[in-house]
Amino acid sequence: MCGIVGYIGHREAYPIVLKGLQRLEYRGYDSAGIALFDGSDLKMSKTKGKVADLKARLESEISTDGTVGLGHTRWATHGEPNDVNSHPHYSNSGELVIIHNGIIENYDALKKELKKRGYTFKSDTDTEVLVNLIEDVIKKENVKLGKAVQIALNQTVGAYAIAVFNKSKPDEIVVARLGSPLAIGVGEDEFFVASDASPFIEFTNNAIYLEDGEMAVVRRHKDVRVRKIKDDSLVDPYVQELQLNLEQIEKGGYEHFMLKEIHEQPNAISDTYRGRMLADKGIIRMAGVDDNMERIANAKRIIIVACGTSWHAGLVAEYIFEDIARIPVEVEYASEFRYRNPIISENDVVIAISQSGETADTMAAIKLAKEKGAFAFGVCNVVGSSISRETNAGAYTHAGPEIGVASTKAFTTQITVLTLIALKLGKFKGTISQSDFQFHLQEMERIPEKVKEALKSDNLIQEIAYKYRYAPNCLYLGRGYNFPVALEGALKLKEISYIHAEGYPAAEMKHGPIALIDEQMPVVVIATKKGHYEKVVSNIQEIKSRKGKIIAVVTKGDEEVRELADYVIEVPETIEALTPLLTTIPLQLLSYHIAVMLGKNVDQPRNLAKSVTVE
Repeated sequence: MCGIVGYIGHREAYPIVLKGLQRLEYRGYDSAGIALFDGSDLKMSKTKGKVADLKARLESEISTDGTVGLGHTRWATHGEPNDVNSHPHYSNSGELVIIHNGIIENYDALKKELKKRGYTFKSDTDTEVLVNLIEDVIKKENVKLGKAVQIALNQTVGAYAIAVFNKSKPDEIVVARLGSPLAIGVGEDEFFVASDASPFIEFTNNAIYLEDGEMAVVRRHKDVRVRKIKDDSLVDPYVQELQLNLEQIEKGGYEHFMLKEIHEQPNAISDTYRGRMLADKGIIRMAGVDDNMERIANAKRIIIVACGTSWHAGLVAEYIFEDIARIPVEVEYASEFRYRNPIISENDVVIAISQSGETADTMAAIKLAKEKGAFAFGVCNVVGSSISRETNAGAYTHAGPEIGVASTKAFTTQITVLTLIALKLGKFKGTISQSDFQFHLQEMERIPEKVKEALKSDNLIQEIAYKYRYAPNCLYLGRGYNFPVALEGALKLKEISYIHAEGYPAAEMKHGPIALIDEQMPVVVIATKKGHYEKVVSNIQEIKSRKGKIIAVVTKGDEEVRELADYVIEVPETIEALTPLLTTIPLQLLSYHIAVMLGKNVDQPRNLAKSVTVE
């Protein structure tokens, strides 16, 4: 949520900042704004709506000259989405301008104190309070901007990533972070600031990722100076070489990023196990697991913490770990985990799953687990992200950038990584035979081709989508390994089409949801030959007898379900543990096509953000 972009250097700032905001649109937002410094004065334009609306408004309102610029896409927290609450925000004097991602929890108390000192406020935001607090510190303490930011932030409670500019000191931008991501792109006599590296990847592949509680003064023609916010101590910044390229973040001929990412899954899955799994030799190599094998394998239990789609991947992992490695697993919503005083011991392993590696609730769960002495293991996609740095060890998914807000390849690559970990632990503990271990690896190696085959059902799925695009509700049913897939399928439909959908274990249907079934209710049933097939067929017969409309996802060649269902989507056969990697594909496509047919914004669904970096 929210996107920050900044530039200071020798180029014109406006096109860089504007393009950067466009690259960050995937994060989700409701308004946007840009401030530019032309060498003598600050100019600003901001608006409720999309970056395209900002561009049209800005270019008619102000000159776009200047080599310093700050841009922002806002996802409303304090104050409704409107022009006034949009970022950037000026201080009362107009000397300072700020952009901010996060929440200042004690903003109301700070605002009351500032009002007593004569400050006035145009917006309802906590951000305007912060910029005026910084200005107040400059006046009272007679200090430079960097020191004033440090003092002000030590008076705040909450989470933030900020960039602040003082037009009286036009050769520097001050940035800081706590709980929200912030990267500094390092170029030749120029610097870029952004929520992630995508806005500046075409200009430099060198970046500094600020750690929590750090701030930096970015000066034109000088090195970046990084300090701890709390005690002002200097930090030696680590300049990281980015493993990202421009081609990865473009649509590549697809109509939407989501469709592109659905079709990228065969390569994403193979990229995730490439270099780790040697199927012909029966080997899995994962440094994060290998270096901590005794600690993980001897865990009393594994606690998986995640949110949204990552939580569903964790539910699949629960089946895999308990089946293959015989380790008890609990799967927790990260957003609830720390608020129920959980029992955590030094013998526990906590696996945190997050596509972005920046999810605030998951970060908080990791910190709590470590405080209790548990071993924290991260599974995320973004190299250098906060979760990858906060955990004791981890594994990247190597899915490549995921721009669509509704996760697709994140889900399948997370399951891939977690399956490899479970197999490795099972082999180490002797809970899986060598022949079964070898067979699982061989089947995993075949999965990318089988995903390609599953994608060939696209035309049929479009036909189904057209038939049911106006359905007001939908049920998704699955059993065993495919119950979490039913949950994920329902989530996808809700996220991008805004159709109410629920996922259930198929056997739970008759404990309540069966009351909803009539001739208007489409029911998506995952009924692969593996697992509890006969039980699921029985559930389908119960739906059919109540005139429900059945869309079945079945193993290729299944004739029994075909006789019962209104529509049948086939996926290739594989072992039960790997079926989620195939059965989720048609559900992703179904949601996508329904949303497109309804005219929804597939890549940027309303009210949603790609990474939830505030609680």
